[in-house]
Amino acid sequence: MNTSLSDKITHRTAQVAVIGLGYVGLPLALAFAKAEFPTVGLEISEEKVAILNSGHSYIEDVKDEELIPYLQSGRLRVTTDYDIVRACDAIFICVPTPYTIQRTPDLSFIVSATEGIAPRLQPQQLIVLQSTTYPGTTTEIVQPILERESGLKAGRDFYLAFSPERIDPGNPQWSAYNTPKVVGGLTYEATTVAAALLRQMGAPVYEVSSPAAAEMTKLLENTFRSVNIALVNEMAQLAERMSIDIWEVVDAAKTKPFGFMPFHPGPGVGGHCIPIDPYYLLWKAREYDFYTRFIELAAETNEAMPYHVVELVAQGLSSLGKPLHSARVLVLGVAFKPDISDARNSPAERIIELLLRRGAEVHYHDPFVPTFRVGGNVFHSEQIMLTSVALTDDVLAETDVVVIVTGHHNVDYCKLLTQTALVVDSCNVTKKLIGTAQILRLGAPLP
Repeated sequence: MNTSLSDKITHRTAQVAVIGLGYVGLPLALAFAKAEFPTVGLEISEEKVAILNSGHSYIEDVKDEELIPYLQSGRLRVTTDYDIVRACDAIFICVPTPYTIQRTPDLSFIVSATEGIAPRLQPQQLIVLQSTTYPGTTTEIVQPILERESGLKAGRDFYLAFSPERIDPGNPQWSAYNTPKVVGGLTYEATTVAAALLRQMGAPVYEVSSPAAAEMTKLLENTFRSVNIALVNEMAQLAERMSIDIWEVVDAAKTKPFGFMPFHPGPGVGGHCIPIDPYYLLWKAREYDFYTRFIELAAETNEAMPYHVVELVAQGLSSLGKPLHSARVLVLGVAFKPDISDARNSPAERIIELLLRRGAEVHYHDPFVPTFRVGGNVFHSEQIMLTSVALTDDVLAETDVVVIVTGHHNVDYCKLLTQTALVVDSCNVTKKLIGTAQILRLGAPLP
């Protein structure tokens, strides 16, 4: 380990830069500032920088009152100027890694961030990629750009490592400060120096042998979830046909103190990780003449759930003598999980698009998401921006069916069950409630 960098980390004088101030980067930057490191956040959006510099956060997990003291003290600065990285000792890349419409990795944000660093790279700097990606990205994409543009050599002139982000939006228990971290460097020294810096935030750090091992760790974590969610989603559909309540079965199975971990069915998977990460892995696997059929089948199963929800809607309406075409549908909850405003890759998007395609009139209510964009693809050619409607008596009276996609806790579900004729519940929030509405619960016996 470089002595001067080691000393800076020990004495918390190392200057840290975080590129990308989204759901991962902003909490990380604040965590380093709280750990008393001089920290700068780099964001290409001038609008976001202006919002942060005014003392406001656009990320739910970072409160204004947490942010303001560090901005005022100068411990945390935010800017759009890449030149700031010249004076930094450690640079973390926390940019989005989406996929294309054909489900292939889109690394354009990683490439752009790396190209911003490369001509400004200094000897003995530490570069840590945190964006979720396929094994090999750090050495095959990031390293060549840095070396080509800077003239420096990774492992000799600067340190290079990968440490996967483990942010769970809206989770108050686990955050950037206390979630255990994994890190793998290009060299032993890179692993050691990156781990030493990450430990200063207070959480345990597990060192692995290489960036690729750390990259694969992240994909395994989320593919594990994808596969198990797909299993219970498939069993939920079987349970409906067998007139068995899968929710009751899962509750019973989880009483076993070993060998079982509960997962629950739903309308699909959302967020940045579970819908995307498996495709990064299966895309990379083809390079090795390996086809991850198990993983791909799980992704297909989860992506089919919005179609199943729409079929439940059509079935429920048919039982009341109404067609789905021209029906007034209210989608309840478009965030990808309860009680947050994050709607990235929410299954509500596909559900709404499929409903529109079949001629339904669709509105939505979400207390956390004021506007929601859908369409602009093969499922609904026109891209439209919907606005959340209030859950008033008049709105409910004009609604033919309510589709509960996300079970936010601050919604009066009892009101729904007494003022609407039909509710399709994809997340089991109505199980113990009583009302006059006909209820179709995903994974439960159909009426």
